[in-house]
Amino acid sequence: MAVQLNHTIVPARDDEETARFLTEILGLAAPVRSEPFLVVRLANDVALDVMRVDGEIPTGHYAFLVGDEEFDTILDRVRARGLPFWADPFHRHAGRVNDWFGGRGAYFEDPSGHNLEIMTRVSGDSR
Repeated sequence: MAVQLNHTIVPARDDEETARFLTEILGLAAPVRSEPFLVVRLANDVALDVMRVDGEIPTGHYAFLVGDEEFDTILDRVRARGLPFWADPFHRHAGRVNDWFGGRGAYFEDPSGHNLEIMTRVSGDSR
C-alpha cells in the first residue's frame, strides 16, 4: 500500500463549534463523535479529528483543494458570515483572492484561529 495521510488532529477551544464550523463552511457531512474526537471526514478519506484542548491552542494551517464551483460556494459562506479573508497566508491582502498556479486561493480562520486555505490548484499542477 502506498503511504496516505489518514487523519490529523485539530486542537480546538470548543470541539463542537470548530467541527460544526468546518462542516458548514466546507459543505461536508456532519461530524461523528469518536471519543475524544469529533471526526470531520473529507472527500479523499482523510479525517480531521477535532479535539478539545484546554489552554493555549497551537494554531495550524489546513489547506483544502476544491473545484471552482466549491471555491465560489465556500467563499460565499465565508462572506455571508462576515469573516475576513485574505489572498495570502500572512493575511496581508485582505478581501482578495490569489491566482497562484493558474487557479484561485483564499485564506480565513476557524473559531480557534487555525489558518484555513481553499485553493483550486496546487503548486506544480499541470492541468
